[in-house]
Amino acid sequence: MDEQHRIHTAGVSASIAAQGAELNSLRDADGEELLWQAGPEWPRHAPVLFPIVGRLANDTLRHAGQTHRLTQHGFARDSRFEWTERTATRAALRLRDSEATRALFPFPFVLEQIFSVQDATLSVTTRVGNPGGAVLPCAVGAHPAFRWPLAAGVAQEAHLLEFAAAESGPALAVRDGLMAAPGPLPFDGRVLPLSPALFAEHALVMPDVSSRSVRFVAPGEDGVPARVLTVSWDGYKDLGVWSPPGGAPFLCIEPWFGMASPVDWDGDFADKPGLLLLRAGESREFTWRVTVGA
Repeated sequence: MDEQHRIHTAGVSASIAAQGAELNSLRDADGEELLWQAGPEWPRHAPVLFPIVGRLANDTLRHAGQTHRLTQHGFARDSRFEWTERTATRAALRLRDSEATRALFPFPFVLEQIFSVQDATLSVTTRVGNPGGAVLPCAVGAHPAFRWPLAAGVAQEAHLLEFAAAESGPALAVRDGLMAAPGPLPFDGRVLPLSPALFAEHALVMPDVSSRSVRFVAPGEDGVPARVLTVSWDGYKDLGVWSPPGGAPFLCIEPWFGMASPVDWDGDFADKPGLLLLRAGESREFTWRVTVGA
């Protein structure tokens, strides 16, 4: 049984694993790896977050008078998906609810991950469907980790994130994995200077972000970037930016729909703020893309 599949064009190539439907390699036209290759700082590459993003209070989902243990970011990233399509430029995988998932998350669902490449762009679409007869409450998120420094010889502190629109905030603080009181953004306008110190305490979490894309820039000489990755998204409404406290050679740019529970909230999961609520028979698509050198 094939556990990996590679898709490619002349401008970009990507490898996907059946375990977690996870992107585990992204290479440019010269074959240079741009994705974090796992390691002691963080053992993942680009997990899909479902049916929650972040944590629930006490890692406990409460629904209809019952409790279920559901840990950070949910179970999809640790589940084996089935292949539904594999070609030179596309791959698709699917995960359905089962007895094992319903013990953690008592709702029927269909979760699909669709990867495609065109020119120098990789697109990743997450499709969530509700095959049940009642509302499906859930969250969904992407968590790709890109190499940082993005170009050899460029200091981490020289890198920038350039947002497509001016961002006014707020930013949410993270306390014990839960969302705490909002505060100001650590930048003004469109450009966020990057440094490990930015993540000394927690991720940068931006609810209802205005931008639909951000450029991850490694500056070069004479105003010409040494390398740029453009990450864009559709359907998602929130954004997380993260690197582990203490420093690590990667940066995660994470479009989300939904986030961790507020620190003072521990109610029925269906009432959790910010969730996606799918009616019976409804489905929704969320797409993020990364373009090399744009």
